[in-house]
Amino acid sequence: MKTHPKILVIQTAFIGDAILASSVLETIHKCLPKAQIHLLVRKGNDSLYNDHPFLSKLHVWDKTIKKYKNLKRILSTVRAEKYDTVINLQRFGATGLLTAFSGAKEKIGFSKNPFSVFFTKKYDHQIGDGTHEIERNHQLIKPFTQEKPEKPKLYPNQGELKKIGPLQREKYITLSPTSVWFTKQWSADKWSALIDAIPSSYKVYLLGSPADHNACEKIIETTLHRNVQVLAGKLSLLESAALMANAEMNYCNDSAPMHLASAMNAPTTAVFCSTVPAFGFGPLSDNSHIVETEEKLTCRPCGLHGHKACPEGHFKCSKTISIRQALKPIEKG
Repeated sequence: MKTHPKILVIQTAFIGDAILASSVLETIHKCLPKAQIHLLVRKGNDSLYNDHPFLSKLHVWDKTIKKYKNLKRILSTVRAEKYDTVINLQRFGATGLLTAFSGAKEKIGFSKNPFSVFFTKKYDHQIGDGTHEIERNHQLIKPFTQEKPEKPKLYPNQGELKKIGPLQREKYITLSPTSVWFTKQWSADKWSALIDAIPSSYKVYLLGSPADHNACEKIIETTLHRNVQVLAGKLSLLESAALMANAEMNYCNDSAPMHLASAMNAPTTAVFCSTVPAFGFGPLSDNSHIVETEEKLTCRPCGLHGHKACPEGHFKCSKTISIRQALKPIEKG
């Protein structure tokens, strides 16, 4: 590959996937520092890449209104850019179509994509063998970069760092207790009990989206900890990431906040309920801990993405995780 290529990376899935895609950006930039790197994400995830230091352009696909009309517009934009290489991190038809008809000299993606027959290079994507997603993605660029992937990384700007400054005046721990999927989130009563068990010397912040605010308020209603604050809905994604960076510990489920913490190399304790780390989406921070049930459950894992309710009706994968397990990481610290 030439040293000044024009490269488009495509990842229009959900927040966690968009964060993990930053590993690809980091690796390409390290190995090809003069490359023009563009990124395509879905609307809503673009805020992750505001003021990104080495992205030349950010394309945004609005999937919520006139999805396919906007896809056609994106395809026209992509073709006009005349990319040397398009790297598709997804395995679904819409982005496969974008890749196949991008007009790029080199079209790289996964063989599971229904349009992969039109790619110039394609690779397998296997889930369940313990390989991390950033390693699976790295296959696509390994031939022209380096042996190992760089870690994901995000870049909060000065305004975002300034906003969270007043929140950092005392030692603190963050909790991100919610998830899109019910079976991916530790039970609300467990989060409440964990807050009560956290030493009073720590401030506790609850993070999440505006939609998570009420759930966070309900969690703290029964707590006795005197220094708890709900920030869900009050911080942007990058502001939350910046706050996580200097926390004593960040507690989260197997969900997007875990990947935010990874992208800031922030201390992380990830609670896995219905899903398992072997799927390849675990925390990547240097100081990372995984908490999961110690019972051997034949029903776990019950799926890759979680469910709206426990298929077995007992939700033991959550209920059998103890507060003692979750406290160990901060007790060691």
